[in-house]
Amino acid sequence: MSAERLLDSIESPSDLKPLDAGQLRQLAAEIREELISTVATTGGHLAPNLGVVELTLGMHRALDCPADKIVWDVGHQSYVHKLVTGRRDRFGTLRTYGGVCGFPKRSESPYDVHDAGHASNSISVALGLACARDVVGGDETVVAVIGDGALTGGMAFEALNQAGHLGTRLIILLNDNEMSIAPNVGAISSYLARVRLDRRYRRLRDDVESALGKTKIGAAMVAAGEAAKESVKQLLVPGMLFEELGIKYIGPIDGHDVQQVQNAVTWAKQSDGPVIVHAVTRKGMGYVHAEDRPDTFHGISPFSIETGKVNGSGGAISFTDAFGSALLDEAAADDRVVAITAAMPAGTGLSRFSEVYPDRFFDVGIAEQHAVGLAAGLAHGGLRPVVAIYSTFIQRAFDQVIEDVALQNLPVIFALDRAGLVGEDGPTHHGVFDVSFLRTVPNLSIMAPANEAELVNMLHTALATNGPVVIRYPRGKGSGVELPSSPVVFEAGRAEVRREGADISLMALGRMVGVAEKAAVLLAEDGVDAAVVNMRWVKPIDMQAVAEAARHKLIVVLEENTVIGGMGAAVLESLSDLGSDAPVLRLAVPDCFVTHGATDRLLGELGLTAEGVRGAVLGRLMDHDGDAAESTEGLVDARQKDRSHSR
Repeated sequence: MSAERLLDSIESPSDLKPLDAGQLRQLAAEIREELISTVATTGGHLAPNLGVVELTLGMHRALDCPADKIVWDVGHQSYVHKLVTGRRDRFGTLRTYGGVCGFPKRSESPYDVHDAGHASNSISVALGLACARDVVGGDETVVAVIGDGALTGGMAFEALNQAGHLGTRLIILLNDNEMSIAPNVGAISSYLARVRLDRRYRRLRDDVESALGKTKIGAAMVAAGEAAKESVKQLLVPGMLFEELGIKYIGPIDGHDVQQVQNAVTWAKQSDGPVIVHAVTRKGMGYVHAEDRPDTFHGISPFSIETGKVNGSGGAISFTDAFGSALLDEAAADDRVVAITAAMPAGTGLSRFSEVYPDRFFDVGIAEQHAVGLAAGLAHGGLRPVVAIYSTFIQRAFDQVIEDVALQNLPVIFALDRAGLVGEDGPTHHGVFDVSFLRTVPNLSIMAPANEAELVNMLHTALATNGPVVIRYPRGKGSGVELPSSPVVFEAGRAEVRREGADISLMALGRMVGVAEKAAVLLAEDGVDAAVVNMRWVKPIDMQAVAEAARHKLIVVLEENTVIGGMGAAVLESLSDLGSDAPVLRLAVPDCFVTHGATDRLLGELGLTAEGVRGAVLGRLMDHDGDAAESTEGLVDARQKDRSHSR
């Protein structure tokens, strides 16, 4: 890149304010070039950021950050913000280990107010900041930037309700691009579309008060008070949803016009109450491949800029694709099977299902709680709902899993994609808690496949189970095994012995089964004969397999879940019930939030590789030996290092 770029002169948002219209257009073009070239190398959320270039510039020109506060909803659209707040020189490290995070990160910059990663919470957090400002007597402006997709989440409406009630100064910048990840669905999306398209609104919204004042009747109505004026606005302006909640409304404005955004935010700053600025943008703006396929380029792996194709996309199919294919087969055999997603049909492998069975497919928007409640009703109605949600997002619906599904023992299947470490998206997206919190729920069964073929069999098993079932599986490609043409039903709570061994037992879950098998080979070179057990079920756990493992010198539990409350804890509880004091080594994700970076790198840092398992086992077996003790100490240091990186 040339050193003469205007972008290279931007060290803070204050550098944006002297720029004229021509310079702003040049800067926007340079930012888009930087976004495309960087994400093509690192992967990331390209389309959302291309759509907010001018929006971000206009907002920062109107504000005085970091004194003023910006809360980004989800945060995947904050790359432009990072580029103009002092992180341009490091932007090439985006989403890499030790590099710039793909989401707002308080530890990274004073311009990042709140660590984000999940949707629909920005208005709540911003309202809290505004109320804190009022309590301590501050005067800063607080802005929540939220997309129309995130506005489908119930938490956003809870916050809107409270904001209108409190009436404190707050700006809500609504980035309306008709998209969340996939095209938006639901009544809110339809409402915003009517506002966008109604030319009468654009013309009359700014002229209502002046028009009233030009006639005797209108002037009398204005004099009569605010209630009369509002009643006329109700007749002329479609919707008025936000103003009915007590929130002033500006828009819709062109979100790709820096000056319009700046003017709207500047006006909103002068208001003495909450204001929503409705900006219309285009997701993927400025890059033809992202404009044509905004859902694909929402979050994308490294790709070719010229063709828009992902690099190295061949090879084994992913767990996600295996699930989607298997669900289609199950739906063809059983017309009771229905699928539910929360705004992620492509990400969860349900795009093809939505095309083949549109009447049996439900995209609820970014509303995981509703997704689970809907599934409960569908199950009451005699159907077999399959709820496909990322592991990190099922956390949002934990209460519904308990109250609406498990309490009533309904046959709902939870297909939890992205279980375990997900790599570059970092701590807000790692699916490393689901085993721990879901294992506590009565009636709920939990499975994890070692490969994509087992995933097919587990889906078939879940559909044959008369009760709620969780299947958790990782992000990315499988091992390349052939998928079964006629899936089988696994016996509930029965593990599979992959390798016999006399010295230790490696009890592994999900993706860690392959790691255990490789570790067993390495340990054999050290004279340690290791058995390998594919646990398959976390709940019910195979008590017989645990009893067999207790006969070994050491039980080693491997899992891609937090060490607290996971399968390792389940094994210890089982040993206690069996009256056994067999020694157990738990290898899992430590009690910390794991940073972002390539998954293989993170697994290596945590010791969840074949080499890491070998070292930990040898250290434990010889923990009274000086050399072995030193090895164990080194492992602890490595984990403590990861803990520090994760904060």
